[in-house]
Amino acid sequence: MSHNRTLTISKVIISGAILSMGLVAIPQTAQAATISAAPTAKTAPGQPKFGEKGTHVSAVQAAIVRNGFTLKGGVTGVFDKNTLRALKNFQKVVGLRVSGVVDAPTAKVLKVSTGAPTTTVAPVTTTVAPTTTLPAVKYPLTVETLPVRGAKGASVLLVQKALVVAGITVKGGVDGMFGSGTTSSIATYQSAKGLTASGLLDATTAASLGLVAPVAAPAPAPAPTVSAAAATSTPIIAGKLPVRGERSENVRHLQKALIASNTPVKGGADGIFGVATTVSLRNYQAANGLQVTGTLTTPTAIKLGLVAAPAIAISVFPVQGLCSYENTWHAPRGTNRLHLGVDIIAKEGNLLYAVDDGTITKMYSTATDKLAGNGVRLTRADGTYFFYGHMLRVADGIGTGVKVKAGQVLGYLGKTGATTTPHLHLEVHPYGSGAIDPTPVVAAVDACKVTTPLPIPAP
Repeated sequence: MSHNRTLTISKVIISGAILSMGLVAIPQTAQAATISAAPTAKTAPGQPKFGEKGTHVSAVQAAIVRNGFTLKGGVTGVFDKNTLRALKNFQKVVGLRVSGVVDAPTAKVLKVSTGAPTTTVAPVTTTVAPTTTLPAVKYPLTVETLPVRGAKGASVLLVQKALVVAGITVKGGVDGMFGSGTTSSIATYQSAKGLTASGLLDATTAASLGLVAPVAAPAPAPAPTVSAAAATSTPIIAGKLPVRGERSENVRHLQKALIASNTPVKGGADGIFGVATTVSLRNYQAANGLQVTGTLTTPTAIKLGLVAAPAIAISVFPVQGLCSYENTWHAPRGTNRLHLGVDIIAKEGNLLYAVDDGTITKMYSTATDKLAGNGVRLTRADGTYFFYGHMLRVADGIGTGVKVKAGQVLGYLGKTGATTTPHLHLEVHPYGSGAIDPTPVVAAVDACKVTTPLPIPAP
């Protein structure tokens, strides 16, 4: 079919539609012109239209730039294609009708005054460097409402604008979408401020950006209960704890600590981890209420003063055994991302427990977080929070604002999100700040061999 015939049929269809509505048909040429010129939105009084020049155009352009949006060519006083493109982008991000017209709702959000425009002023030829402003509210966000990667909307816009104010270029622009560009920009800001460059918007980073109230200084950690010998000694074992069959100075340190704690070691401190040391360890563990294994577990080493107690202590191991884990803190994970948790591997469906008393302050799901999958954020009264990721599902009755007790079932171990292996990804954020290495925290209460479900905690 030729182009001319197609155009003719289109005109006939349009004409027929008009007649069917009881309207008077008009000549085809005039009708086509009327349809193409019909505006999709009404320009507010005193606001500029496409193609106009003057101070009223400059005011709109400056308002767009002030809100953190890129305007190619800067504030020129000419409503050109660059201005139209920037205006549409602004309308799209803030949820207005994307018309490219400065209608009343757009003028209100841009905070440009209405009135008679001045069209005789020559266009401004200088380019104004883009700036951005934050809302008048002192702290527009809270720790509980901080956006995570994959989020969209006003809270992400606030973060991006705060980064621009801090002199950080947001890769991809101020678009209200928390993607790889925003993650990378946050990491750049964190590096510049001497913070952990995780790319995550934690409470410390948000406070530094002026988005949330300053994070309270951490309260002193309670002193762990250790033996008298351990209380006067400095932790002396670094790295992997000695195991049976090993001969080393670390074994000698272990034997000396047992002897100092009134637990005899047959053969003395000879540096050989054999039957005698195993028996002495079992005796020490039984006498001190520790899990009796005959091996040097982290809780035993802490009790003996051989290693330092973690800065954050928990009262319950988070996963029902059997399970396993290893220290993968800060191992590379994809591009520009480091591992910020400990991965505890167990059978899919195993119970996941609350590590301490607290409140569920955030929920995650596969629908909103492709990386974390299903999960929860458990926050203690001091602001310390624990992030559980990759859950099969969350337990019934668990939701935002729900208070839980240590040992309460929060959900079931799974492989949702960015993983194919069933495991719990657990992060520890002291006092709402950046993540710390959680391996010593969970190792201090290791219960991977405990398969029996924990009793339901008293209310």
